[in-house]
Amino acid sequence: MILERFSLDGKTAIITGGGTNLGKAMSHALARAGANIVVAARTMGPLLETVAEVEALGRRAAAFQTDVTDSAQVNRLIDETTEKFGCVDILINNAGVAKGIEPSPRDAIPKEPGPIWELTDDMWHRAIDVNLTGTFYCSRAVARHMVERRAGKIINMSSVAGLRAARSMYTYCSAKGGVVMFTKTLAISLARYGIHVNCIAPGFFRAAENDPDFVASQSRFIPLGRAGEPKELGPLAIYLASAASDYVTGECFIIDGGRCMGYAPTGYAPVLPAKP
Repeated sequence: MILERFSLDGKTAIITGGGTNLGKAMSHALARAGANIVVAARTMGPLLETVAEVEALGRRAAAFQTDVTDSAQVNRLIDETTEKFGCVDILINNAGVAKGIEPSPRDAIPKEPGPIWELTDDMWHRAIDVNLTGTFYCSRAVARHMVERRAGKIINMSSVAGLRAARSMYTYCSAKGGVVMFTKTLAISLARYGIHVNCIAPGFFRAAENDPDFVASQSRFIPLGRAGEPKELGPLAIYLASAASDYVTGECFIIDGGRCMGYAPTGYAPVLPAKP
């Protein structure tokens, strides 16, 4: 049966940022496909909710408090998962922040400004460290385990902002663009060991905290006419995590309702003084 190729029975998946939004949705999807789920993030509360929901689906689950910008914590995540579950079959590098606006554990970093000269060192490093360096740390930590087993699936979360520039989003676009090229480099380097590395570039997906007016304003520029729902990311994650994608590596899958392929007003033209 063709559907057997999509089964994740007996597999163990780590999903960073697995307590909220897209990470939680992918945790649910992979669990329904048969995988045991390990979620990791800096805040335990949402992770424990995901664990309870995965266990309610009949799968084993665990949560590990992890800051992906700390390589020692990342190494511990992989070691403890291997000890508890025996191996890591799937890694989804989902942890991320947008434009460096999320507070770090050390500093409250304000929203990224428009002019580049107002972009601080902390804003730059925060976004790069979480979105790109965290992906590197997690991939590096799990790679040796997967190489020893000659099998594994790594899925990195980029964004359409990593493929198409946006005004003032220096940190986010740079980090997510870096994730795309890191994916390709890792894929070509690990292919000989039977490890598949691919990338997902989501567009605008609805989040619980989104203001309805903001969602409506963004949906105007999406050919399908609406924001994505987190659960709609699940089937793509299952495909890339399963044997169904065994002849796919180094690719970046856009899931954005068609926004990138069409024209959307940018409002980026220079503001010219009115004629007298």
